[in-house]
Amino acid sequence: MDTLDLLLSRRSISPALLGEPGPTDRDIAAMVAAALRAPDHGGLRPWRFAIVRGAARQRLGDVFAEAVRARDPTWTEALLERERGRPLRSPLVVACGARIRPDHKIPEIEQLLAAGAAAMNLLNAAHALGYGAMWVTGPNSYDPMVAGALGFHAPDRLVGFVHVGTPPADVGAIERPDPRAHMAEWTGA
Repeated sequence: MDTLDLLLSRRSISPALLGEPGPTDRDIAAMVAAALRAPDHGGLRPWRFAIVRGAARQRLGDVFAEAVRARDPTWTEALLERERGRPLRSPLVVACGARIRPDHKIPEIEQLLAAGAAAMNLLNAAHALGYGAMWVTGPNSYDPMVAGALGFHAPDRLVGFVHVGTPPADVGAIERPDPRAHMAEWTGA
């Protein structure tokens, strides 16, 4: 498959559908190496990744539940258990973040965009290696308690979690939007 076909065939696969085997150490190193090829205005290299697998996924689930309880003490134990199970849905969770330099001439938004581009490269590399993956955000991605537990202390920012694993044999096709609906040619008028 050539590179463009590979990019056009990539899709997000729900963590609930991702199974074993997860990526090997070599695969993870390749995915992170690809992530580090993301655009980096100013050469800041803001990308940071926390690799969460094995029993550490359960500990991350405990962090999620603790953070949810702190945000909303009315959550029931059943809902907290569901939250604890989020990281267990896939063999590998990569917490993606940015080391922010607020004092630098490169604006914070560009540092965050570099981390987002790195996360996208990570997704593409996982796909190229035959894995399924999905970038997940939500309240835990923006919670300082969760970020701190993963080593992203302010002003650093967590930008989300990439779940990676082996996809089911038949994921099924999804309808893609028409590119023309998402672009316009600007003529300067």
